[in-house]
Amino acid sequence: MKQHLSMLREFSIPLLAGVVVALVWVNLAPESYLHFNHARIFGPFSFHFIVNDLFMVLFFGIAAAEITQSCLPGGDLHPVSKAINPLMATVGGVVGPVLVYLVLNEVIGEPSLRRGWGIPTATDIALAWLAASLVFGRRHPAISFLLLLAIADDAIGLAIIAIFYPDPSVPAAPQWLVLVLSGMAAAALLRQQNIQNYWPYIILGGSLSWAGLFMAHLHPALALVFVVPFLPHPPHETKHVFEEDIHDLSPLAGFEHEWKVLVDFGLFMFGLANSGVELTSIGDATWLVLASLVIGKSGGIFLMGWIGQRLGYPLPSKVGMKELALVGLIAGVGLTVALFVAGEAFTDPAIQGAAKMGALLSGGCAIVAIIAGRLMEIRRIG
Repeated sequence: MKQHLSMLREFSIPLLAGVVVALVWVNLAPESYLHFNHARIFGPFSFHFIVNDLFMVLFFGIAAAEITQSCLPGGDLHPVSKAINPLMATVGGVVGPVLVYLVLNEVIGEPSLRRGWGIPTATDIALAWLAASLVFGRRHPAISFLLLLAIADDAIGLAIIAIFYPDPSVPAAPQWLVLVLSGMAAAALLRQQNIQNYWPYIILGGSLSWAGLFMAHLHPALALVFVVPFLPHPPHETKHVFEEDIHDLSPLAGFEHEWKVLVDFGLFMFGLANSGVELTSIGDATWLVLASLVIGKSGGIFLMGWIGQRLGYPLPSKVGMKELALVGLIAGVGLTVALFVAGEAFTDPAIQGAAKMGALLSGGCAIVAIIAGRLMEIRRIG
């Protein structure tokens, strides 16, 4: 049983199942789906609010934990000199899709679509890892390169959400951010007191941070991003992302270990709440998002990775131009964060649905990469 559950998590089945259920439901009974998603369950809380503003706190908290661990000595992002090439590729993978989106919008879009430029900037780490494992094998150096790129990519994505996507229906109230600072100060004080349990950090620091973001009309889902880096952790990191260190008993590792399973299976709810897009929703925003992910992200990663190589910052061993091109294509899978940003970028249901359709269609990058890997005769390792 445990092995079967592990396999479901590994292949992102809960998220994909949620996406499929939402697509089928909304196309067969749209009114029923919309009522389920947005009707109040208790008080002011709907299913959509519970998922996007409460559950996603844990999702982004886990992402913050992985980024924090990667920045520790021995981690994938430390020292920075070790990560120059993938970090350059990350810049290409963010700037590339933004440029493609904005330029294409001037050609085929309209001013109201400009706000969606942030949708194609982040990579879905779990799905990208799955596709890369099928293309390269689990021990290929290209996997580490992709994960390192995706972690840095998500860090930038979190910043973009926090800074550029406040609630469009209500003006921001930045004075409430003092509560976020209070949450960070509380977490710092707990760490100074050497509290070796993550719960006080999450309950006190996380609650203050969530309340501050909510009252400021920013995204409360990012609450733990400001608190998790304060969780006590070992001075050195010994594992790569997605690798568990059974000897690490720190609060940071404990938080990630104890909540990651719930988050992985809870992504079924995220897929259900955010993927309800009618097949007739295809529009200009669909092609803008899809082209930005397929052309902008893959092209930006390839170009900047190649430039980094030419400047003397080498790619990993066994990663050549073919492998770099496939990494860029796989990074174009922008499901989870792209769906989240699409929901925040547009209030018009038609535009929002079209943008989400582009994010969903980007999953095709994984299929194309798998086929291309076979045609290119990529040697799998592990």
